Amino acid sequence: MFDNLTERLSQTLKNVTGRGRLTEDNIKQTLREVRMALLEADVALPVVKDFVNRVKERAVGQEVSKNLNPGQAFIKIVRDELEATMGEQNEDLNLRAQPPAIILMAGLQGAGKTTSVGKLGRFLKERQKKSVLVVSADVYRPAAIKQLETVAGEVGVEFFPSSTDQKPVDIANAAIEHARKQFIDVVLVDTAGRLHVDEDMMGEIKDLHATIDPVETLFVVDAMTGQDAANTAKAFNDALPLTGVILTKTDGDARGGAALSVRHITGKPIKFLGVGEKLDALEPFYPDRVASRILGMGDVLSLIEEIDQKVDKDQAAKMAAKLQKGKGFDLEDFRDQLAQMRNMGGMMGLMDKMPGMGGMSEQIKDKMSDKMTVHMEAIINSMTPAERQRPDIIKGSRKRRIAAGCGLQIQDVNKLLKQFNQMQKMMKKMSGKGGMKKMMRGMQGMLPPGMGGGMGGPGGFPPR
Repeated sequence: MFDNLTERLSQTLKNVTGRGRLTEDNIKQTLREVRMALLEADVALPVVKDFVNRVKERAVGQEVSKNLNPGQAFIKIVRDELEATMGEQNEDLNLRAQPPAIILMAGLQGAGKTTSVGKLGRFLKERQKKSVLVVSADVYRPAAIKQLETVAGEVGVEFFPSSTDQKPVDIANAAIEHARKQFIDVVLVDTAGRLHVDEDMMGEIKDLHATIDPVETLFVVDAMTGQDAANTAKAFNDALPLTGVILTKTDGDARGGAALSVRHITGKPIKFLGVGEKLDALEPFYPDRVASRILGMGDVLSLIEEIDQKVDKDQAAKMAAKLQKGKGFDLEDFRDQLAQMRNMGGMMGLMDKMPGMGGMSEQIKDKMSDKMTVHMEAIINSMTPAERQRPDIIKGSRKRRIAAGCGLQIQDVNKLLKQFNQMQKMMKKMSGKGGMKKMMRGMQGMLPPGMGGGMGGPGGFPPR
């Protein structure tokens, strides 16, 4: 998400760094470029105008902190205003209600509403330790009810059955009554979607809302529709008292116009981002972290949280114990590391959150693509257990057999073994005294040229 915008803004903001003083003249061209970058990202025109005017007002004649040069001060203003545009801070779900707390999910067909119900159910169960019941009030599509039942089973939350011959209000009331008797904390009500906003749909959902009186009414919208996402959200907000927005499919949205437009146009906060197809791919929306990512400064806090939630701690402890006993790091361990990385959103998902990675060239991104890690796993899977444990025995004929077994070339096998050797050396350093510092230096050395230095944001402005 934001790939195109990050690239344009990073380049544009470089032009203003190193200025002796911020004046209207020397930021005029930069602001023109910022405006074009935002419009190309499909940010709504009123949002762009307001944003540029606010930046200009704050930047001209800006008193610059002793710790920042004028260019860095300008970047800080841009970041602050990006945060303000997207809502200043994360707004959590309001679950302060006599249980069960009811959350109504609304949105157009195809926006990923039912999947988002499952993701949110998992989020509430795993991160907030809530008991969750999900129910479908979509009486127009039997497949939607079946889909929700399947999703509920996958994430481990309770599913309340419904059928197409019932009324949505009756379905919701029965589910809430069941949740009350079973002392369930949260009820998620999935509603019918349409291909466009229509009066019948709005009338039905208004009746449902008035009857069940939810504590949260969340609008689920596809980020890839750009500023149309914000306009659709506004149409719903005019009919329903929305409390927040879930922006889906952000992993496929290279522009980011929806994230920058929704709050300004609807006045409602984005509460979550759908960042992939997996049912754990839901992130709370933090405007400050997203602003840093847009400016190529990374998102270290989200990266740390993701590592904490998704890394298998038992497996990590076993590997640490193995290294401390002096037992070598082998290819099976390397494969486990690749699987952990894939579980955390893949190489590009991690790189997106690392400081200084926003301005990576396409060539470097190709080298670090997720396809590469899939190929590496395939090569290791093509080896015998003995080869995985003793990679030094892998010579000519073995390499040919391994390459043929995974459908790749011998040079791919050679490349994997070279990268494994680098990783093995890094792990040896890590097991000794001062291991973590040595490992970080090693990791920097493994990055392709152009990625090792300058871990701050554009113009050297430090990530916050």
